[in-house]
Amino acid sequence: MDKNIKSTNIVWHQGKITYEDRCRVLKQKGLVLWFTGLSGSGKSTIAVEVEKKLNQLGKAVYRLDGDNIRYRLNSNLGFSEEDRNENIRRIAEVSALFKDAGIITLACFISPFREMRELARKKVGSDSFIEIYVKADVETCAKRDPKGLYGKALKGEIEEFTGVSSPYEEPENPEIVLDTTKLTIDECSNKVVEYIEKKLY
Repeated sequence: MDKNIKSTNIVWHQGKITYEDRCRVLKQKGLVLWFTGLSGSGKSTIAVEVEKKLNQLGKAVYRLDGDNIRYRLNSNLGFSEEDRNENIRRIAEVSALFKDAGIITLACFISPFREMRELARKKVGSDSFIEIYVKADVETCAKRDPKGLYGKALKGEIEEFTGVSSPYEEPENPEIVLDTTKLTIDECSNKVVEYIEKKLY
Protein backbone atom coordinates (compact mmCIF):
# COMPACT_ATOMS: atom_id res chain seq x y z
CA MET A 1 0.00 0.00 0.00
CA ASP A 2 1.36 3.44 -0.95
CA LYS A 3 2.15 5.35 2.26
CA ASN A 4 1.04 8.59 0.57
CA ILE A 5 -2.53 7.32 0.13
CA LYS A 6 -4.63 8.74 2.95
CA SER A 7 -7.98 7.34 1.82
CA THR A 8 -9.09 4.21 3.64
CA ASN A 9 -11.62 1.47 2.92
CA ILE A 10 -11.34 1.88 -0.84
CA VAL A 11 -11.41 -0.88 -3.46
CA TRP A 12 -10.65 -0.53 -7.18
CA HIS A 13 -13.88 -1.21 -9.10
CA GLN A 14 -13.23 -3.21 -12.25
CA GLY A 15 -15.51 -2.66 -15.25
CA LYS A 16 -16.38 -4.98 -18.15
CA ILE A 17 -14.71 -2.89 -20.86
CA THR A 18 -10.97 -3.30 -21.38
CA TYR A 19 -8.30 -1.00 -22.76
CA GLU A 20 -8.30 -3.14 -25.92
CA ASP A 21 -12.07 -2.65 -26.27
CA ARG A 22 -11.69 1.13 -26.14
CA CYS A 23 -8.81 1.09 -28.63
CA ARG A 24 -10.88 -1.01 -31.02
CA VAL A 25 -13.74 1.51 -30.97
CA LEU A 26 -11.38 4.45 -31.51
CA LYS A 27 -9.25 2.55 -34.02
CA GLN A 28 -6.06 3.72 -32.33
CA LYS A 29 -3.77 3.01 -29.39
CA GLY A 30 -3.65 5.19 -26.31
CA LEU A 31 -0.40 7.16 -26.20
CA VAL A 32 1.13 9.88 -24.04
CA LEU A 33 3.44 12.39 -25.72
CA TRP A 34 5.34 14.09 -22.90
CA PHE A 35 6.77 17.44 -24.05
CA THR A 36 9.53 18.65 -21.71
CA GLY A 37 11.82 21.65 -21.96
CA LEU A 38 12.47 25.11 -20.60
CA SER A 39 9.82 27.81 -20.49
CA GLY A 40 9.82 29.44 -23.92
CA SER A 41 11.35 26.43 -25.69
CA GLY A 42 8.18 25.91 -27.74
CA LYS A 43 6.43 22.98 -26.01
CA SER A 44 2.89 24.34 -26.04
CA THR A 45 3.19 25.95 -29.47
CA ILE A 46 4.35 22.68 -31.04
CA ALA A 47 1.74 20.62 -29.16
CA VAL A 48 -1.06 22.88 -30.43
CA GLU A 49 0.04 22.17 -34.01
CA VAL A 50 0.45 18.44 -33.35
CA GLU A 51 -3.04 18.33 -31.82
CA LYS A 52 -4.52 20.03 -34.88
CA LYS A 53 -2.74 17.75 -37.34
CA LEU A 54 -3.66 14.56 -35.49
CA ASN A 55 -7.27 15.71 -35.25
CA GLN A 56 -7.30 16.31 -39.00
CA LEU A 57 -6.06 12.74 -39.44
CA GLY A 58 -9.11 11.54 -37.51
CA LYS A 59 -7.32 10.77 -34.25
CA ALA A 60 -8.85 11.20 -30.79
CA VAL A 61 -6.35 13.58 -29.19
CA TYR A 62 -6.31 15.87 -26.15
CA ARG A 63 -3.73 18.40 -24.93
CA LEU A 64 -2.83 18.92 -21.28
CA ASP A 65 -0.96 22.22 -20.90
CA GLY A 66 1.06 23.27 -17.86
CA ASP A 67 -0.57 26.68 -17.31
CA ASN A 68 -4.06 25.41 -18.10
CA ILE A 69 -3.78 22.61 -15.54
CA ARG A 70 -2.58 25.03 -12.87
CA TYR A 71 -5.70 27.14 -13.40
CA ARG A 72 -7.92 24.39 -11.97
CA LEU A 73 -6.72 20.87 -11.14
CA ASN A 74 -3.43 22.02 -9.61
CA SER A 75 -4.36 25.56 -8.59
CA ASN A 76 -3.34 24.79 -5.00
CA LEU A 77 0.28 24.08 -5.94
CA GLY A 78 3.19 26.52 -6.03
CA PHE A 79 6.64 26.12 -7.58
CA SER A 80 8.73 24.64 -4.80
CA GLU A 81 10.43 21.36 -5.68
CA GLU A 82 7.86 19.50 -3.58
CA ASP A 83 4.94 21.19 -5.32
CA ARG A 84 6.47 20.68 -8.77
CA ASN A 85 6.86 17.00 -8.06
CA GLU A 86 3.25 16.77 -6.90
CA ASN A 87 2.16 18.67 -10.01
CA ILE A 88 3.85 16.09 -12.25
CA ARG A 89 2.61 13.17 -10.14
CA ARG A 90 -1.00 14.29 -10.63
CA ILE A 91 -0.50 14.87 -14.35
CA ALA A 92 1.11 11.47 -14.72
CA GLU A 93 -1.97 9.89 -13.11
CA VAL A 94 -4.34 11.86 -15.36
CA SER A 95 -2.27 11.00 -18.44
CA ALA A 96 -2.39 7.31 -17.52
CA LEU A 97 -6.19 7.51 -17.34
CA PHE A 98 -6.37 9.22 -20.74
CA LYS A 99 -4.09 6.55 -22.20
CA ASP A 100 -6.31 3.83 -20.75
CA ALA A 101 -9.26 5.53 -22.47
CA GLY A 102 -7.42 5.11 -25.78
CA ILE A 103 -6.72 8.83 -26.23
CA ILE A 104 -3.52 10.28 -27.68
CA THR A 105 -2.55 12.72 -24.93
CA LEU A 106 -0.16 15.64 -25.37
CA ALA A 107 1.30 16.59 -21.98
CA CYS A 108 3.21 19.90 -22.05
CA PHE A 109 5.13 20.45 -18.83
CA ILE A 110 8.58 21.80 -18.05
CA SER A 111 8.93 18.80 -15.70
CA PRO A 112 12.54 19.71 -14.88
CA PHE A 113 13.51 16.61 -12.90
CA ARG A 114 14.36 13.26 -14.56
CA GLU A 115 12.98 11.32 -11.60
CA MET A 116 9.48 12.73 -12.10
CA ARG A 117 9.54 12.17 -15.85
CA GLU A 118 10.52 8.57 -15.21
CA LEU A 119 7.64 8.32 -12.73
CA ALA A 120 5.29 9.52 -15.48
CA ARG A 121 6.71 6.91 -17.88
CA LYS A 122 6.19 4.19 -15.26
CA LYS A 123 2.60 5.28 -14.54
CA VAL A 124 1.65 5.37 -18.22
CA GLY A 125 3.67 2.33 -19.31
CA SER A 126 6.90 2.56 -21.28
CA ASP A 127 5.36 1.18 -24.49
CA SER A 128 2.83 4.01 -24.58
CA PHE A 129 5.03 6.87 -23.33
CA ILE A 130 6.96 9.11 -25.74
CA GLU A 131 9.31 11.64 -24.18
CA ILE A 132 9.81 14.66 -26.43
CA TYR A 133 12.64 17.01 -25.52
CA VAL A 134 11.88 20.48 -26.88
CA LYS A 135 15.41 21.78 -26.86
CA ALA A 136 16.45 25.43 -26.63
CA ASP A 137 19.16 27.02 -24.51
CA VAL A 138 18.35 29.46 -21.70
CA GLU A 139 19.68 32.42 -23.67
CA THR A 140 17.35 31.72 -26.60
CA CYS A 141 14.35 31.16 -24.32
CA ALA A 142 15.14 34.36 -22.41
CA LYS A 143 15.24 36.31 -25.69
CA ARG A 144 11.87 34.88 -26.72
CA ASP A 145 10.40 35.29 -23.21
CA PRO A 146 6.79 35.10 -24.50
CA LYS A 147 5.30 35.46 -21.00
CA GLY A 148 7.84 37.95 -19.63
CA LEU A 149 8.90 35.41 -17.00
CA TYR A 150 12.65 35.43 -17.58
CA GLY A 151 12.76 39.19 -17.11
CA LYS A 152 10.99 38.85 -13.77
CA ALA A 153 13.15 35.89 -12.72
CA LEU A 154 16.38 37.75 -13.51
CA LYS A 155 15.13 40.65 -11.36
CA GLY A 156 14.45 38.24 -8.51
CA GLU A 157 10.69 38.73 -8.75
CA ILE A 158 10.10 34.99 -9.37
CA GLU A 159 11.74 32.43 -7.12
CA GLU A 160 12.61 28.85 -8.13
CA PHE A 161 12.46 29.64 -11.86
CA THR A 162 13.73 26.78 -14.02
CA GLY A 163 16.87 27.66 -15.95
CA VAL A 164 17.58 30.74 -13.84
CA SER A 165 17.32 29.94 -10.13
CA SER A 166 16.26 26.29 -10.33
CA PRO A 167 17.88 23.48 -12.38
CA TYR A 168 16.59 21.70 -15.47
CA GLU A 169 17.81 18.14 -15.96
CA GLU A 170 17.97 17.36 -19.68
CA PRO A 171 16.47 14.04 -20.83
CA GLU A 172 19.11 11.36 -21.33
CA ASN A 173 17.27 9.12 -23.80
CA PRO A 174 14.20 10.90 -25.19
CA GLU A 175 12.32 9.28 -28.05
CA ILE A 176 12.26 12.59 -29.94
CA VAL A 177 14.45 15.70 -29.78
CA LEU A 178 13.12 18.93 -31.29
CA ASP A 179 15.77 21.65 -31.43
CA THR A 180 13.70 24.80 -31.86
CA THR A 181 16.82 26.90 -32.45
CA LYS A 182 17.18 25.04 -35.76
CA LEU A 183 13.72 23.72 -36.70
CA THR A 184 10.53 25.64 -37.44
CA ILE A 185 7.30 24.91 -35.56
CA ASP A 186 5.92 23.22 -38.66
CA GLU A 187 9.01 21.03 -39.02
CA CYS A 188 8.81 20.07 -35.36
CA SER A 189 5.11 19.20 -35.47
CA ASN A 190 5.55 17.18 -38.67
CA LYS A 191 8.39 15.22 -37.07
CA VAL A 192 6.16 14.31 -34.12
CA VAL A 193 3.17 13.34 -36.28
CA GLU A 194 5.35 11.15 -38.51
CA TYR A 195 6.71 9.37 -35.43
CA ILE A 196 3.20 8.81 -34.06
CA GLU A 197 1.91 7.41 -37.34
CA LYS A 198 4.73 4.85 -37.35
CA LYS A 199 4.10 4.06 -33.68
CA LEU A 200 0.36 3.52 -34.25
CA TYR A 201 0.80 1.29 -37.28
